[in-house]
Amino acid sequence: MLNLYIRNKNEGDIMILEGKVKAGLGEAAFWVKKIENIFCNTYNIKLFSGTLNLELKEEYKINEPDLIIEAKEYGGTEKLFIKKCIVYNRQAYIIRTEKNQSSCGDHSLNIIEVVSDIKFREKYNLLDDQKIKIEIN
Repeated sequence: MLNLYIRNKNEGDIMILEGKVKAGLGEAAFWVKKIENIFCNTYNIKLFSGTLNLELKEEYKINEPDLIIEAKEYGGTEKLFIKKCIVYNRQAYIIRTEKNQSSCGDHSLNIIEVVSDIKFREKYNLLDDQKIKIEIN
């Protein structure tokens, strides 16, 4: 499960992350509700109130976020870093807290949380430890 790059002449390099589906901490629904208006206004998407957690073989850092949400914008205690991605040909977003981004949070750098407008586990019958791929432009 290495991070792969594919050359796409129209969109530049595409990074492919492969990870295993993992259970989360059970706190995402609370926090996703706090940022759903920001996502609606910025990306015109109504988020499902939960995340899909993936364990990558390698660490992943959001080096060039597509969006940074300041703590005061959503009533949180730390910044959120957002990176657009594609999961099963659907628009999705990797979301990472400032603490997790700096290796001081609840998740190590090889764990990513993905939000979208659907519940991926239900829609695609995903089970823990099932491998999936994510595309990042």
